Amino acid sequence: MSVYIQSIILGIVEGLTEFLPVSSTAHLRITQALMHISLDDAYWSMYSVVIQSGAILALAILFLGRIVGFVRTFPKGDRGDRNWLTHPISFTLIAFAFTSAPSLLLRKLSEENLKHLDRIAWALLIGGIVMWIIDAWAARRKAITTHVEDMSLPQAIWVGLCQALSAIFPGTSRSMSTIAAGQVAGLDRPTALEFSFLLCIPTMIAATCYDLFKEIHPSQGAAAHVVMTTENWIVLLIGFVVSFIVALGVVEWFLHWVRKHGFTIFAIYRIILGAALLLWGAKYIGS
Repeated sequence: MSVYIQSIILGIVEGLTEFLPVSSTAHLRITQALMHISLDDAYWSMYSVVIQSGAILALAILFLGRIVGFVRTFPKGDRGDRNWLTHPISFTLIAFAFTSAPSLLLRKLSEENLKHLDRIAWALLIGGIVMWIIDAWAARRKAITTHVEDMSLPQAIWVGLCQALSAIFPGTSRSMSTIAAGQVAGLDRPTALEFSFLLCIPTMIAATCYDLFKEIHPSQGAAAHVVMTTENWIVLLIGFVVSFIVALGVVEWFLHWVRKHGFTIFAIYRIILGAALLLWGAKYIGS
């Protein structure tokens, strides 16, 4: 199969799964394995991170009005009751800091977990069970926070720490981690979802820049892992563009679905996929 076709397929998978709480990383790794792309390959590992920024760009465009509103009202907020520490922008950056620190400290563990489909399968399965339980529990209680503007500093820190789980244990899902953490902290579904999306933006921009710099910059005390040829850049660009286009069509649908139905269907899907991967993954696509 042509690498360009592979890139189109991976771009579609990324765009479809980036914002659903099913783990785009898990789906990309499974798809790569099905196409007989080695999970140890440095280029394709970097590729999987970078094309996620295409989906993030789609999110930034769709949320542009909301983001501009936050910037315009910084630091006092729309109601004038916020400050430099308690504005939604501040909370997003604080949560990002609490995501980044453990993710960087445990990056070697994360990179090792990425190479093993059985570990990804367990993350899918356990994450699905956790998400199902938390969503059912949250639906039976009254949320204490119904707007991002009403969030507290402990809530932001808690969500940031929980998002780090998705970086350390691929298959957990950024969306699942932040949404479930938000619900535990008292956020309602729309607020947890919105803050999850806001936190995704700096997280994925930083991850993309870090991986590109680490893999292709030759002056970091070690040889570069990837030599970027013209073909490699084209393949990367194709994945980025395709993921961007597909994600544009997925986000609005996802928002509408969650407000009306919740996360149960995604939890069930994760459990089925994780169990299937544990049972038959090694036989059909390797370990």
